[in-house]
Order: sequence, then C-alpha cells, then structure tokens
Amino acid sequence: MKKIVCVMFFILLVLSAGCAKPNGPGQQSDEVKPQAYGTVHVIIDVKDYGTISVELDGANAPITVSNFISLAHDGFYDGLTFHRIMSGFMMQGGDPIGTGTGGSDKTIKGEFSLNGVKNPLSHTRGAISMARSNEYDSASSQFFIVHEDSTYLDGQYAAFGYVTDGIDIVDRICADTPVVDNNGTVKKEDQPIILSIKVID
Repeated sequence: MKKIVCVMFFILLVLSAGCAKPNGPGQQSDEVKPQAYGTVHVIIDVKDYGTISVELDGANAPITVSNFISLAHDGFYDGLTFHRIMSGFMMQGGDPIGTGTGGSDKTIKGEFSLNGVKNPLSHTRGAISMARSNEYDSASSQFFIVHEDSTYLDGQYAAFGYVTDGIDIVDRICADTPVVDNNGTVKKEDQPIILSIKVID
C-alpha cells in the first residue's frame, strides 16, 4: 500500500513540476471570462502523426475551454510541442519554452473540486486536462491528454473534454517518443510538434 501511495504522489508531482507559472504581479486568475458554454470541437494536428479530434465541454469547464479556444484561435499552440510523455499515463504539451516552465501571459481559475468548483469530468483514457503548478489557479497554456485511465487526478486537475477520434495517434506518440528520465522529459529534438490546433465549431 505504501508503494502505491508513493507512486501516485510521484505522478501528481510530475504533472505539477514546472508547469504553468503561478500568479505573479499583474496576473489575475480570472482574466479569462467564461464564454464557451456548450460543446466545442477542435483538431490537434501533430507533425508526422496526424490529427487528434477533441470534444471540449464548455458547460462543465467554461473558463478552461474559453482559455483553450482563445489560445487556439490566436495560433498560440502552432509549432509548440509535447515536451513530457509518460506511456500509460499521459502526454503533456503547450509550453512555449518546451521545458515545462512556460505558459501564456495569463493564468486561469482551476475548475476542479479541490478548488471549490464542481467538475464531473473524469480523467479516463482520452481526457484532455490542464497542467498546473502547485498553485490551484496557475493553469495557463499547458495541457495533457490522458493515455490510460488516471482517475485519481479527478478533483485535482481541470479536465475539459475528451478525444473523439485519433486516440491511436496518442498511443503511437506515447510508444514512439524516447524519454530521458522517469518524469517523461523529452529532449527538444525528439519532442512531437503540434502543427496547429484548430477550432472547428
């Protein structure tokens, strides 16, 4: 039992370590106002792999979805990478620095129960969720796609949609990408490239 608890704690640290920057001077966690109240569809195009179709749930995570589609509309994600990949767990991207320490110029409120927000979306296979630092309201641009069920993250991270097509692409990326440590760190030259994230409707 001790070993299981330790492994779960380590995994939570992986998602938190070096993720989007906590609020600093002039940054407000409520800068992004909820605009997306329904279902939004996006396509993530990954170089040499193909496309991943994702359905975002603006009803249960309006702030998170609004932030994500705003960044996508602005072309923020175009040319960024998946910098951390752990097969059997998740693949994380959306960092303009590519090291897990970067983000956009704003942070958003964490839409999960530990932060006082009801969000029933579960971190099952294919879920898309926001990475963050230890600060609850520190999510910015970094996101992760769950490779295999990781429901112990529920209530602690803001899931905001699910892959509807292209989960095989996630499988291939997780299987193919070499990592250099137990944190899933990927060397810059090996990081899968996000060609674009397009909002379809």
